[in-house]
Amino acid sequence: MASLARTDLDGAVAAGIVTAEQADRLAAHLGARQAAAAGPRFTFGNALYYLGGFVAISAMSLFMTLGWALLGGWGGCAVALAHGALALAVAERLRARGTMPVPTGILAAFALAMVPLAIHGAQHGLGLWSGPREAYRDYHAVIDGRWLAMELGTLAAGAALLLRHRHPFLVMPIAATLWYMGMDLAPLLLGREGAGRELVSIAFGAAMILLGFAVDIRARRHGDFAFWLHLFGVVAAWGGGVVLAAGSEPRLLAWCLANVAMILVGAVIGRRVFAVFGAIGVAGYLGHLSWRVFADSLLFPFALSALGFALVGAGMLWQRHEAAWSARIAALLPASLREALAARERG
Repeated sequence: MASLARTDLDGAVAAGIVTAEQADRLAAHLGARQAAAAGPRFTFGNALYYLGGFVAISAMSLFMTLGWALLGGWGGCAVALAHGALALAVAERLRARGTMPVPTGILAAFALAMVPLAIHGAQHGLGLWSGPREAYRDYHAVIDGRWLAMELGTLAAGAALLLRHRHPFLVMPIAATLWYMGMDLAPLLLGREGAGRELVSIAFGAAMILLGFAVDIRARRHGDFAFWLHLFGVVAAWGGGVVLAAGSEPRLLAWCLANVAMILVGAVIGRRVFAVFGAIGVAGYLGHLSWRVFADSLLFPFALSALGFALVGAGMLWQRHEAAWSARIAALLPASLREALAARERG
């Protein structure tokens, strides 16, 4: 397909319809669109891109040392803005060329990761932040409603960058910020020692998952923009569910059934993150039964073994009838979601 398109463009140049420069720019544009629709391939180059991006973003966020405070509020703000501006300038140059969408998106994501750091420095410079929890590294470990200004600023900047650089990796810092916001809102809504934070986490996670489904439907032909929303949404909802279920056998049983449902949902919609966390939840519940409820039971290991073989048999039965059963399940889904799933499978 790509060679045919290039041949057609060369023919148009020979016929005097377009110039050689216009043909080159059009070929680069079409190639970038095709690559974006298909999603990034797992190549050694792309692995280096993502590894470098994660290392750089982590260095300026998760692994920020206390030495950062030596720069002072305005000094730290200036350094963060300079890093972000440099990354964004390189991303803009790559975007103009249209041939390297993966590093373009990673550099834009790095620039976005500088936003909360810059806001934190500006808050210190203006004297708006005081108290024992002043270090930026606490942003990723301490739940505190005072981080909300940084989170709102990051979401606003993320929306602007997504309009400019439409790359799925840009959703990663946005989804992480939404996850943080769900945890940081709990002290404001319920009080610093208030109960019910797990419900806030579950509600925020469910909202992110629903947003992920909406993005799946809207952006199904332009790459997997919803992956990070589903990931952080599941983490938030699943983590809240673990806390909510603890200490009560009926709630733990309901939690296990919810994890079984997650596995089924993950299989139907093709999202492994649901299946992985669901499997962890089921394994955790079975471990609880083994160590707490049936600690002295002779029959429990045999019953569990029989259940395991029954699940293997169910898997064999599913594989035998997968096409027909999958079609019946898909028929129950909304048409827009079916189209989104089909588009991702083709991609």
